[in-house]
Amino acid sequence: MAKQRIPFPIRIPFVEQMGLELHSAADGKAELRVDLADAHLNSWEVAHGGVLMTMLDVAMAQAARSMQTHAALDRAGVATIEMKTSFVRPAEGALRAVGTLLHRTSTLAFCEASVFDDGGRLCAHATGTFKYLRALPTSKGVKLQRGVSTAKE
Repeated sequence: MAKQRIPFPIRIPFVEQMGLELHSAADGKAELRVDLADAHLNSWEVAHGGVLMTMLDVAMAQAARSMQTHAALDRAGVATIEMKTSFVRPAEGALRAVGTLLHRTSTLAFCEASVFDDGGRLCAHATGTFKYLRALPTSKGVKLQRGVSTAKE
């Protein structure tokens, strides 16, 4: 894949396990990629819908996060409130997801994303609404978002 990958601004173990790579996230746009492996496939030997939905979700979330410039929001995350997905064609090979922030308020982001195959054909499209959060309230208190470790382990 031509573009150089960059680190995700936060650590998401599920995304790491899937092998998703972030290639850009700035100015309300984000791009991520994955080379499909056997673990990504369904019984038809094409990308499982969950892989496509995850790519769409993460691309939109990164696009929403890319516009956070206020110091108080620097460590804020986003949570998916709703998402509508359309599957256009079976996805195979190297996939690229492109997310765009369409509109934002102080608490919500409205986004869209598309997944393309390595021939540039549209495979799936989604729209979604995301809530900006500084912490996640849980039944046991409040959880803060994981940062990315810069230390060598």
